[in-house]
Amino acid sequence: MLFDTHCHLNADQFRDDLDEVVQRAREAGVTHIVVPGVDAENSRRAIEIAERYEGVYAAVGVHPESLDKADWAELDEIAKLAEHPKVVAIGEIGLDYYWNVAPREVQQAWLRKQLELAAVLKLPVVIHNRDATADTVALLEEVCPGRVTGVMHCFTGSFETAQRCIRIGFFISYGGPVTFKNAHNVREAAARVPLEHVVVETDSPYLTPHPYRGKRNEPARVRLVAEKLAELYGRSVEEMEAITHANALRLFPRVGGAAAHV
Repeated sequence: MLFDTHCHLNADQFRDDLDEVVQRAREAGVTHIVVPGVDAENSRRAIEIAERYEGVYAAVGVHPESLDKADWAELDEIAKLAEHPKVVAIGEIGLDYYWNVAPREVQQAWLRKQLELAAVLKLPVVIHNRDATADTVALLEEVCPGRVTGVMHCFTGSFETAQRCIRIGFFISYGGPVTFKNAHNVREAAARVPLEHVVVETDSPYLTPHPYRGKRNEPARVRLVAEKLAELYGRSVEEMEAITHANALRLFPRVGGAAAHV
């Protein structure tokens, strides 16, 4: 029972063998997958994939790396796409000061608007944060409490940052980096985060877990993340799978306990 909460099956890297990738995920015990969008077109592709496979769901949103070509009309498209019954979140949205494809004030305006949209639609959000922790968390603390929940995607931050996010109702998602040999700080923080707030992901086709770094990632490898977290928490792999799966169902209420499996 594994739930990959963040997997870009809509990426070009999966166009030639998507059926096989999903089948390997099934064989690895992955029952649910959420496919995030990075702009309106990519979000439509996420929905198409969700329609094609049971147990696969979509998130829709405009990623900060897509803002060099975005205009505000795209937000209306995202709102319409979010009406689809297999859309379970607004995302992937956030701030990225590493690539910085748009001015910081533009990124912040888009994040704020998409958080407000999530509040209106009563959907959780999937948050991207790269080199922008202070501004990301401050904006979430300003807008979200009592209105919007969500997940800090591929979290590699400190325990203190995780605590702030948990206080405003967010889950903490761990992916491949928690398995990297030199990621001692990520593991030290992860081991302290309360288990009831932890979910797992692959961020496929990116951030492949050890020992497969350098190869294309895919949802079947979410098991490696669960295994590493089980080691950190002193739990069995089966316990970690069950806990993170149940947490993911709380994170994405539209999926629900009765949702079909992959």
